[in-house]
Amino acid sequence: MLRPGNPMPSGSDHTVRAAGRRRADHDRPRPGEDLASGPPAAAGRVRTLVEGNSSSVLVIPGLNSADPYLMVPLERAVDPAGDVLLRLPAGSPAVRAAARAHDGELAGVLEITDVAPVAVAARIRGRASVAGWLTPCRERADGGWLRLEAGGMSVDDLWGAAAVEPDEFAAAAPDPLAAHEAELLQHLAAAHGDEVTRLGALAGCADARTGPGAAVPVALDRGGLRVRFTGTGTGGTFDARFAFPAPVDGVAGLRHALHALFGQAREAAGQG
Repeated sequence: MLRPGNPMPSGSDHTVRAAGRRRADHDRPRPGEDLASGPPAAAGRVRTLVEGNSSSVLVIPGLNSADPYLMVPLERAVDPAGDVLLRLPAGSPAVRAAARAHDGELAGVLEITDVAPVAVAARIRGRASVAGWLTPCRERADGGWLRLEAGGMSVDDLWGAAAVEPDEFAAAAPDPLAAHEAELLQHLAAAHGDEVTRLGALAGCADARTGPGAAVPVALDRGGLRVRFTGTGTGGTFDARFAFPAPVDGVAGLRHALHALFGQAREAAGQG
């Protein structure tokens, strides 16, 4: 069933691009406008969040649950048509409400919160929402599955805020590193902290090689690595995006890209 509108309006070598503005402690750093490679498409960012491990909750207007965890999807998937499939816990009032609704007119919104998997201030990296109409997913025999036919979606993350159309979402693909991002960032922070900090030489941080927690890798995608620098001679906290020369397709390609990036940083720091 096609339904127009949104049922619930919501809310050369390796190049480094510093993340534009300084911020107050309460303000989430975002990249500057001088990112020559441009941000990943908003539709792909939403798709990555929907299919990833970020936390989520299903909200249905007028429906309250005594146990909020009954509204937290246990699994999320996207079918070829771009519908979002959600498996809810047994006994979820959302499943009962969808079964009772007539003609699939139960409106709902999937709210997603993306939290950095490393210890850093301002850990929320972004939020996304998918608003649409809920029906029982009869193709899934194991029960508890709902289909969310998207009417509209939005994302507000480290790249900025954008609205996404359902057809754009259906045609998009999640980032190929998304499934491994948490593990990779934690490994970089724990085992390669010196090399990550040394990247500050490429971002113009004179003293970026000193100070505990001066640099933390906060995001990684096929196009590059984002690092948050704090306590440096720049006088504040900011993000810097270190773009790869070409998008990587997986972990194997990422290793080569990071090796080259760290080598360039050693050169810039006079340690090559």
